[in-house]
Amino acid sequence: MVQVWSGREVRALRESQRLSIREFAARIGVSERMVSRWEAGGERIRPRPINQEGLDSLLAGASDDVRTRFASRLEIAREPVPAAVKHRPATALAGRRTHDPDVLAMRSFRSADLQVGGGHLYGSVVKYLRTEVGPRLFGGDDPVEDPGVFTAAAGLTEMAGWMAHDAGRDDRAYSHFLRAFHLSKAGQDRQLGVHVLASLSHLAHHRADPNGAIRFAQAGETALAEGPANPELRARLLAMQARGRAALGDDHETRTLLGRAESAIGGSSSDASSEWISHFDSGSLASEAARCMRQLGRPAETQSHAEAIIRLRPSNRTRSHAFGQLFLTAALIDQGEPEQACRILHDVVESTQSLGSYLIVQQLREIYERLTPYAGINSVSETRQVLAETLRQRAWLQQWIISGTVETQPEQR
Repeated sequence: MVQVWSGREVRALRESQRLSIREFAARIGVSERMVSRWEAGGERIRPRPINQEGLDSLLAGASDDVRTRFASRLEIAREPVPAAVKHRPATALAGRRTHDPDVLAMRSFRSADLQVGGGHLYGSVVKYLRTEVGPRLFGGDDPVEDPGVFTAAAGLTEMAGWMAHDAGRDDRAYSHFLRAFHLSKAGQDRQLGVHVLASLSHLAHHRADPNGAIRFAQAGETALAEGPANPELRARLLAMQARGRAALGDDHETRTLLGRAESAIGGSSSDASSEWISHFDSGSLASEAARCMRQLGRPAETQSHAEAIIRLRPSNRTRSHAFGQLFLTAALIDQGEPEQACRILHDVVESTQSLGSYLIVQQLREIYERLTPYAGINSVSETRQVLAETLRQRAWLQQWIISGTVETQPEQR
């Protein structure tokens, strides 16, 4: 007899009967996908009571040989897991799903996003959520029992939020981020939830709400302190707080927080990282530091951090590399070197032709305005003409992208 069935006992019973997943599912009266989820979840999964009864009946009707094999497989399955590979508590970090199709999809979307921008990819991510993830959450008669499905939904929804932000749709990005945060709780991946709080902090900065940005980042830091530890994620939260302090004009606290973020990146942790969160490295910190120095009106320091971004971000990281160049361009203009800035601008315009990023367009528009006092210089005048034509073309592309994202966005319920 089995007092309470879990995925471990389900697998042992199926294997003891030498049945395929399809054959086994047919005998119980559930879907193949349900059996696969039970087995993948192991001890974490508990089938519903009606299915527990079906499993009881299947075992009760089994032959003595089947029961002997079943007991043997259970004994093997119950052997203790070596300490080095024990699963962490689900409330701290859900089981890793490195080869899961959702994880592979996320990595593919993220890789493409670095080169072509979120505007082009937003519709594809939303479609994947609707057609691949949504049916597993809401499409069947059986309730969802695997927290990994909620984690996948949270991670991909957060990604959709970033792509909406890159397309200039911050209201939609905010809705995605909030939804991702709640899904991460159901998915039991605390690091992902903290990661989403950092994303909400970033968005608050773009919505000119530094106090809100600080609160989101501090909430994330409090949650992360409960574990598992993640030095990169902690550095990102500290950098978000630094940006808030810079926007409020607090030079000393900004530098203190940036220093703590740099120390955090250099730290180590024995805890595993969620595969759903993006890396925050020295190049990421240089980008945040450049933003802070611009807020504080420190063009020479902005230039130093911008040069670090360009050095640390290869040219195939199109958007990140371009942001570094644009930070550098703005710093050079602020230091009275518009001609040198213009030489860099031509490279930015060329390298970002296919980049569907409203944020890059916004930066180019700001640079165009910053060059106005130097319009009498021939090289600057020529660059402003190139920028004007570029902005006209990008404005059309942006409108096309936005109309596409509207068509692919599912109706709110």
